[in-house]
Amino acid sequence: MSVEEKVAPEEKAKAAAPAAPKAKAHKGEGPVKESLYADYHKIHPRHVSGTFRNIKNFLNILLLGIYFAGPWFRWERPGTAPDQMILIDLSTQRGYFMGIEIWPQEVYYLTGLLILGAVGLFFFTALLGRVWCGFTCIQTVFTDVFVTVERWLEGDRNARIKMDRGPWTANKFVRKTVKIAVWLLISLATGFGWAAYFNDAPQLVVDLLHLEAGWGVYTTILLVGGFTFVLAGWAREQVCIYMCPWPRFQAAMFDEDSLIVTYEKWRGEPRGFAKKDASFETRGHCVDCTLCVQVCPTGTDIRDGSQLSCIGCGLCIDACDEVMDRFNLPRGLITYDSNNRQIARAKGEPIPHNFIRARTVIYAALLVIVSAVMAWSLSSRSRLEVNVLHERSPLFVALSDGSLRNGYTFKILNMGSLPQTYHLKLSGLEGASLRVVGLGEEDRKEVELPVKGDSVGTFRVYVTAKPELLKSKATDLIFVLSNTATGEVKEHKSLFAGPGQ
Repeated sequence: MSVEEKVAPEEKAKAAAPAAPKAKAHKGEGPVKESLYADYHKIHPRHVSGTFRNIKNFLNILLLGIYFAGPWFRWERPGTAPDQMILIDLSTQRGYFMGIEIWPQEVYYLTGLLILGAVGLFFFTALLGRVWCGFTCIQTVFTDVFVTVERWLEGDRNARIKMDRGPWTANKFVRKTVKIAVWLLISLATGFGWAAYFNDAPQLVVDLLHLEAGWGVYTTILLVGGFTFVLAGWAREQVCIYMCPWPRFQAAMFDEDSLIVTYEKWRGEPRGFAKKDASFETRGHCVDCTLCVQVCPTGTDIRDGSQLSCIGCGLCIDACDEVMDRFNLPRGLITYDSNNRQIARAKGEPIPHNFIRARTVIYAALLVIVSAVMAWSLSSRSRLEVNVLHERSPLFVALSDGSLRNGYTFKILNMGSLPQTYHLKLSGLEGASLRVVGLGEEDRKEVELPVKGDSVGTFRVYVTAKPELLKSKATDLIFVLSNTATGEVKEHKSLFAGPGQ
């Protein structure tokens, strides 16, 4: 098919039609007000084959495969935790990823992941422009899936435009209905996939089939599925252009050496229609076929320069390279390149890509540092946490023998899956003794505390000391807790209250 045949009919009509005259104000009437808002025109992206299309297809399959299959991978865990490799268990307020178990007290790991994600985006944006938006953003991936379904059922770009503009027929009704039904199924599957990360996936299926899942599960599926249906099926490029704040941030991350989708204006202009055997000695290589615009998922004309609406997917590169091959012209009229390289190439002085520069080195260093800190923290973290709360009212009680007693709420967090026994003793206050409610009625120097696996053991502890041994109204006291099985020791500093001297 020739280039002129591939140009959409409405593109030809638009080019041939004369410009609409501006409305004039009639005598006696006020000035004509122009709308501040442009009319919305649905984007019908054309299918194209090529390197970037193949990359997008591969990443779509990979990312969707990870998303939908993630909750179904099993990982054997001791105790009562579900044997699910990736799980955020809201009932126990814990997260699981393979052999890693994260408790609410370790929410700083989530902070670390967010920092890694942000710096990683900065790094790849500085190097390769909007690769996140063009290839891995969830909006881009699902929009690509929905457009593919639409193309399978309604045909490629021209066929879809013709169908949308044509009258409603039985064929049109059936195709539109089936398309929406498939979109709904994909959306509900997406909502279920999200809910499965917060529940044991096999049991969740059983609960849904028996209508026994909680209202939170149904709400999650409907909300996530509803947003998928609306954003990927109808809003599409409007999310990228108007709703998403990320393109605004990226403008500050580009520099003259960032690789972005560019049009070699110095080579392509002056543009114009050309036949296959035409000579390009006195004109630009761009044949004005508009295929670069037709394949763009946001309807961007990259020949007008770098724009906010360009998501950097590279499909226009595939389309343009295909046209260049047909005319036996060099590829790369539209390509991934930096501003500095474009300027140098226009002068006939090509320069290499400059990947190593201040901002990329800083971002890479931050990635390495944060990753190393998180890896060290995970490998060396304690599975034991202690919290001691001194009784506020009364601060102390005087016993009949003249000694003083303080009360404490002692909590032991056993992050392991097996039950443990902990040895508790005092330090820093000479002659002090302790007694644990429910574990004997006599005061002792040391006591053993049993705690179940994956649970918090709460104990009421009383400490008794002679008033003459106190140095002030608040004397330092240290609780020393050790794991009898592993030898791990935790110390918690508190105080012993008295009347003072």
